[in-house]
Amino acid sequence: MTYIQGFVVPVPEGNKQAYLDMATDIAPFFAEFGASRTVECWEESVPDGKRTDLRRAVAAEPGEKIVFAWVWWPDKATCDTAAEKMMADERTQPPQDPPFDTKRMIFAGFDVAYDSGDGGTFGYVDAIVAPSPDDRAAYAANAAMLDAFFIREGAMRTVDGWGADVPDGKVTDFKRAVAAEAGEQIVFGWIEWPDKPTRDAAFAKVMQDPAMQAIKPAFDMQRAIFGGFVPILDTDHQ
Repeated sequence: MTYIQGFVVPVPEGNKQAYLDMATDIAPFFAEFGASRTVECWEESVPDGKRTDLRRAVAAEPGEKIVFAWVWWPDKATCDTAAEKMMADERTQPPQDPPFDTKRMIFAGFDVAYDSGDGGTFGYVDAIVAPSPDDRAAYAANAAMLDAFFIREGAMRTVDGWGADVPDGKVTDFKRAVAAEAGEQIVFGWIEWPDKPTRDAAFAKVMQDPAMQAIKPAFDMQRAIFGGFVPILDTDHQ
């Protein structure tokens, strides 16, 4: 079963190039140990929320930007084995002075619940993290219905991940990011667009569509966190 490692990272704006250099250096090792693709996306539009948002998810400080990233693996077993190998490999040890606060980064592993299929090179991403009742089949069916509207209006791909390995963190974690409650699972997903104008035009149409409005999302919209991002690294489409 296809598996995703998902990351949300707070990075000082002035460290963007240093972060990209670090990500570019580590991506080949992910591939060496079995990953099929690494994608890093830089904040373009991350709104403040009333209760939850992507900034609070990583306790972002003034002057920091949010990175939304993922690594594709063929399955969880390959990902877990790769993690062990990378921890023991001198070539993959973290730098002594990383370009972000590693204690506030959040990460988790997700099974792919729904994937519309690779649409090619994309220029903009709508990202979401949300809490959902622990019913994967119902979530996947709901995602397929909702995502169809975006594909119809020009989205290149939609992906929805279902929490499979969501650890508790000391400072931040995915569960706290969306105020997850007992009996809920974390979902991590995104929509790929050719560019932001296409995305904006599509959202204007989709959100006014009565058929779309009639579908209730299988997650709590009040606690879901969203953002718009621009890819800065994609090992599949450079």
